[in-house]
Amino acid sequence: MERKAADSIALAVRNLSKSFVIPHEKIDTMRSVVVNVFKKKSFETFRALDDVSFDIRKGEFVGIIGRNGSGKSTLLKILAGIYEPDSGVVSVNGRVSPFLELGIGFNPELSGRDNIFLNGAILGISRRGMEERFGEIVEFSELSRFIDQKLKNYSSGMQVRLAFSVSIHVNRDILLMDEALSVGDESFQKKCIDKFEEYRRDGKTVVLVSHGLESIRKYCDRAMLLHGGRLAAIGSPDEVVALYRSEYISAPLNRTS
Repeated sequence: MERKAADSIALAVRNLSKSFVIPHEKIDTMRSVVVNVFKKKSFETFRALDDVSFDIRKGEFVGIIGRNGSGKSTLLKILAGIYEPDSGVVSVNGRVSPFLELGIGFNPELSGRDNIFLNGAILGISRRGMEERFGEIVEFSELSRFIDQKLKNYSSGMQVRLAFSVSIHVNRDILLMDEALSVGDESFQKKCIDKFEEYRRDGKTVVLVSHGLESIRKYCDRAMLLHGGRLAAIGSPDEVVALYRSEYISAPLNRTS
């Protein structure tokens, strides 16, 4: 019975904490280094996540909401294996595909074509496997005319569309999405939503970070609210969104180091 319960969990997070050390004075020039060489440097500790625990079941669509700086993106990067937590445990039951902030996993000096294969390699997919997916990725991104141009010549919107297209075509069990529903124009967003519905039919797990509260209410089975690095609430999207709007949307983050 316990084994069956464990097998139904896609992501299990226990007592997760993560902090960053931030210098009070930025030193980015040689002159700054010389001027500050004998000056005592001061820092502060920014606690991005503080003792966060939750489970996400296989096949669930879970939305994560909260103000800027509440820990949403840090949590997604830990789930994706980009950051290591300071403490706590993350158990992942399945293969993960992340769609995170612009620039992660991409090289601006390479073409769009080369970046597709680079992302595939990072995700552990063979070149042959990416060749089989290549046509679908390019068609979905609507970037066939530009696929052999260097990525640095793409607009930010084009880069995001390419990254999103790769992430949704690598056949993973768990998708981690940061503001996925704000990608591209209205027509492209409709394609993204249709793809989400396909994921739901296929029983895939999606974790979606978004400031679009109505999207969270419409597409997610549950919602999580992060505030000041802590899990403030988890439950039905309607209830969590209502709580956020009434009590947390303007409340100070009150982080302690």
